[in-house]
Amino acid sequence: MYLRALLLLCMVVVSSAAPLAGEAAAEAQRSPAYSPEHIIDSGHRFFGTVSRDFAMAVRSATKRWGTPNAYILGEEASGAFVGGLRYGEGLLYTQNGRPQKVYWQGPSIGFDWGGDGARTMMLVYDLRGPQSIYRRFAGVNGSAYLIGGFGITALTNGGITVVPIRSGVGARFGANIGYLKFTPKATWNPF
Repeated sequence: MYLRALLLLCMVVVSSAAPLAGEAAAEAQRSPAYSPEHIIDSGHRFFGTVSRDFAMAVRSATKRWGTPNAYILGEEASGAFVGGLRYGEGLLYTQNGRPQKVYWQGPSIGFDWGGDGARTMMLVYDLRGPQSIYRRFAGVNGSAYLIGGFGITALTNGGITVVPIRSGVGARFGANIGYLKFTPKATWNPF
């Protein structure tokens, strides 16, 4: 019963999220996509020793969602005991401009406990422009590792999909629903 309520809440959050109003006309054009090889090369440089698992995760994501037109490289930390919080920062890369600093934070709730720190690459699909990232992306996440781990999940809002690929250290076990809110400046407020 509890799990059904959490899944229903997640579906309501995802379906009620509206695209940001007033985006510039220049953002209406999607930027060109990055090839899987470009993403894998960037990930190899960023993640280092987990390259094989990373390449498999990228190939799986591109098989399911196609080629991303943006990506984020960054670091994050999270912790949970039923309710959890996640904070991170990184650089958003698009082919139409210079890298742009972004921050993310968000709450989660579910059968989840532990903490971790991770290097994170987020593949971004159908981003209409750099300003389009500043919204909440909801999804379901699951983790099961001790000492270190590697994971992939997907979050959506308004036709934009964000696929975080994480390689981190810590101890984490469980499943949760929640969202990530992207902002141009750091904040402690996850809501």
